[in-house]
Order: sequence, then C-alpha cells, then structure tokens
Amino acid sequence: MTLMPGEEAVRDDVQRHSRGYYAGLAVMGLFYVGAGANHFVHQEFYIPVMPPYIPEPKAMIAISGVAEILGGIGVLVPDGFVFARTRAAAAWGLVALLICVSPVHINMCLHPVQHAAIPVWALWLRLALQLPLIGWAWSYTRR
Repeated sequence: MTLMPGEEAVRDDVQRHSRGYYAGLAVMGLFYVGAGANHFVHQEFYIPVMPPYIPEPKAMIAISGVAEILGGIGVLVPDGFVFARTRAAAAWGLVALLICVSPVHINMCLHPVQHAAIPVWALWLRLALQLPLIGWAWSYTRR
C-alpha cells in the first residue's frame, strides 16, 4: 500500500462506525454515569423501593450505582485503551445489570401501594423501559 504524504495507514481490523453509533455511545455513557451518581446523591429515594428480600439495601444501592458508573465510563472508553473490546465488555455489564435490577421494578409494580408517591403508570413505564434499555446496551456488544 502506497501512502501519500500526510496519509495514515488504517488498520484493516478497525471497523468504522457512523456518527449516530458514537452519539448513542456518548448518550448511553453519560446516562449511566449520571444514573449511577444519582444512587449516591439521592440514596433516600432508592431505599424504599428495594424489595424486602434483598439483603443490605444500602450496599446494593451503592454496588448498582458503582456498576452503572463503571458501565457508563466503559462504553465511553475506546476499544483497545483498556481491553481489546472495552466497549463490548462494558455493554455486556450494563445488560447484566439491567437484568439484575429488574426484580426491583417488578416488585414496585406488584406493590404500588408501597410506592404511593410514584404514579402507577410511572412504575409500569419504568418496568417497560427495561427492555429497550437492555436492547440498547446489547446493540453495543457487537462490533
């Protein structure tokens, strides 16, 4: 391959993506960093929504907050910076996290009286949003 002055060789194994792909990554990353930080800023909101069968609610809120922050940062970090497929690994982590927190949303829908401050429609909307959020994260697990 002959390069002209000022041209750089592009590795064959690097796949180029659209601006929309990278915009989606940026929005997703910032969304999860913000959501994770919110677990620490407004922990008093999350404590009452924790199902009674989940041990150590404060610790679980903190763990899920840290996981969201790390997942958000992970999708923002370019592949190869930490691992060969950093973004895919972070996206898989977000998929797993969203599946793991689904029982909280299901419990809230099953017991709306315990969450009277939140409209019932909002409880169901939160639950319904889990699937598109999982799909969105899953879409970044592939190159």
